[in-house]
Amino acid sequence: MSSSPTIIVVTNRKGGSGKTTTAVNVAAEFAATGQRTLLIDLDTQGHCALGLGVKTSASQLTAHHLFTAAGATLPLTAAIVRTAWELLDLVPADPEFQHDNAPNDDHILARALTDSTITSSYARIVIDSPPSLDRLLRNALTAAQWALIPFVPHPLSGEGVRQLARLFFRIAMTTNAELRLLGLLPVQLDSRIIQHRRVQEQVVGQFGLARLLGGIRTDIKLAEAFAAGRPIRYYAPRSRGNEDYQTAFANVLARLAIAS
Repeated sequence: MSSSPTIIVVTNRKGGSGKTTTAVNVAAEFAATGQRTLLIDLDTQGHCALGLGVKTSASQLTAHHLFTAAGATLPLTAAIVRTAWELLDLVPADPEFQHDNAPNDDHILARALTDSTITSSYARIVIDSPPSLDRLLRNALTAAQWALIPFVPHPLSGEGVRQLARLFFRIAMTTNAELRLLGLLPVQLDSRIIQHRRVQEQVVGQFGLARLLGGIRTDIKLAEAFAAGRPIRYYAPRSRGNEDYQTAFANVLARLAIAS
């Protein structure tokens, strides 16, 4: 490939925000448009593999291998596994990794992603970050060019967005001047619920309406698709969950096109 891949981190300080569902489905959309895509799971829950139907073993190298002593000798490429979906690869997570063991270095992932095999092979890289405020999250933000923030329109999730925003701007001003906000994506959205409307209005008031990438309505098909190990575009193409992710993805492409 003639240029370096676009690196997007999907992140929120609050768990249960639709972060992994969004990372899996956005990565699948990039691949479906003919762009070879690498999904990196830094969240030790390890749910990206589940969402893509990838079975891992105890001997499988993972994204968290980078943050161990052996990571200095084994490149990230050694942990890449193919998925059933054309042009979509995965670096799975290690559910046993202890966050406190991560070295005091915010640039580990960024350095790993300069590997010539990665830069020449992938057009897009999507990182599913952990929700905890730790070295792994800072590594994800330091490695990325764009941040996509899904959130549930609930007061606690709104606070998670505000906490993340503070970290986002700190990282942008210190370790990663290239980091920009791609947009915010409300998930499990029900506009009939007054609280949902209020929280969304608060987020819009803070970041601006132009930063919203659409909205993902509540749809049981999204949970079913994840359990089946299939992105929503393949599991239930006629569902409103797929319709909403298609709209959000079109907005993502539009933002990236404007910035290029």
